[in-house]
Amino acid sequence: MSLKDEEHIEVKHLEATAVSTGLSPEDLLFLRDFPQERRKAVLWKIDVRLVPLLALVYLFSFIDRANIGNANIEGLSEDLNLSDSEYNTCLAVFFIPYVLFEVPSNYILNRFKRPSRWMGSITMAWGVVMTMAGMVRNFTGLLIVRIFLGVTEAGFFPGAVLIVSKWYLPSETQTRIATFYSASALAGAFSGLLAAGIAEMDGIGGLEGWRWIFLLEGIMTVLIGVLCFFCLLDSPALSTSWLDPDEIRYLELRQQADPSRRSAQDTKNKGFDKDALISVVTDWQIYLQAVIYWSNTIPNNALKFTMPKIIQNMGFDTTRAQLLTVPPYFAGAFSAFGSALFADRFTWRMPFIAIPQLLVVIAYAVLFGLAGDIQNNIGACYFAVVLACIGLYPINPGGNAWTLNNLAGPTKRAMGIAYMVCLGNSGGVVGSYIYRDSESPKYPTGFGTSLGVVVAGFASCLVLDAVYKLINMRREKIDMDEIMDRYTQDELDRLGDRSPLFRYGL
Repeated sequence: MSLKDEEHIEVKHLEATAVSTGLSPEDLLFLRDFPQERRKAVLWKIDVRLVPLLALVYLFSFIDRANIGNANIEGLSEDLNLSDSEYNTCLAVFFIPYVLFEVPSNYILNRFKRPSRWMGSITMAWGVVMTMAGMVRNFTGLLIVRIFLGVTEAGFFPGAVLIVSKWYLPSETQTRIATFYSASALAGAFSGLLAAGIAEMDGIGGLEGWRWIFLLEGIMTVLIGVLCFFCLLDSPALSTSWLDPDEIRYLELRQQADPSRRSAQDTKNKGFDKDALISVVTDWQIYLQAVIYWSNTIPNNALKFTMPKIIQNMGFDTTRAQLLTVPPYFAGAFSAFGSALFADRFTWRMPFIAIPQLLVVIAYAVLFGLAGDIQNNIGACYFAVVLACIGLYPINPGGNAWTLNNLAGPTKRAMGIAYMVCLGNSGGVVGSYIYRDSESPKYPTGFGTSLGVVVAGFASCLVLDAVYKLINMRREKIDMDEIMDRYTQDELDRLGDRSPLFRYGL
């Protein structure tokens, strides 16, 4: 074959690809020929600017929602005269507005030209609320603060996942999500360290040590919110100070060339998209993903609120108990990041969710069996707490990346990831009630419920992977000519991930 014939074939191939992606042949040639070393360099530029800041904000997000557990063993319940049920209600009520406001927040964020403005505003807002928690005088005051904390924190995590999806391709998302999600594990570690140190301020200014925990950590969050306004990335087109024109063009074109970005037309400027919302609410995969999410949120939120007390039951004083919460969370952070690296490398999510779930099953089986005599089983029970964290923290980054990969179109993706996280975080309400002081130290309800929900999540993970494979196999068998005869290109775009041309990511 002559060189001229080869060039002719390449032009025809580019023209065909241009039709399927919506890009011009010139854009496709630019995308194809963009040097590999420059691709790595531009991703590194994004990584160092975006991921650390998201991790920092998420770190304080989790510190601010979970530090009530640290404050409690420093005397919060005694000083406010809280009963066990009142304390658990304050834990649970956070999740009601948190769940309700996730989808609206992501819808608003998706319409912002500068996401940094929205994310910075909500971060500052919950920092102010956290600061006010240090001034409450009774159950009602604490309850109101927890409600407003849920309202203001609701948008951050689904918003952060959405921002990651706008800068990275599906095969690159889990490592980045896991990196900033690892901050939630580190939050548990730093929360214990900060609480142990700040509680030493007891009596300064006439305030109890637990009040200083809320006050100082809230002020730090406000300052981080201000930082978001100036440092959080918005879009390649608005990043001319650190990206050159070719890098901006490459980042924009590779997003346009991704089939899942093009499928399902973007209605960003057409007002509220009722069809996208219906597509999200009726999408079977989101509900299986929510069960997987519950296998993290129910045991994890419960453990965050109760771990200091569980360790204190082993016979340690409050300061030692605060400090001993640190190693389990560090182990969870390393586990989340390591699992994500392998999941992105092999582009297969299921094993790197299911195996951690099995570790959690083992951990809670040990605790369920031995915690009744915890002071004679300190080593085994503490190891089980560490093992639980190792298993819990890879689940959510894997589930979020899996969901992102299988929702086509920017509007459905924005609503879908928020809706799935919304359903999943409703498990936090359950997690707030399953550990009862009257059952200490055995906690049969807490450990038993955690064990059962993780088994359900493990089953959902296997079912989801099997169904994705089955649907992909069926779609592979459909003749392309039959598809083109039956649908117009516009109809295929509107079908999104339900299109016979779409393949679910495993």
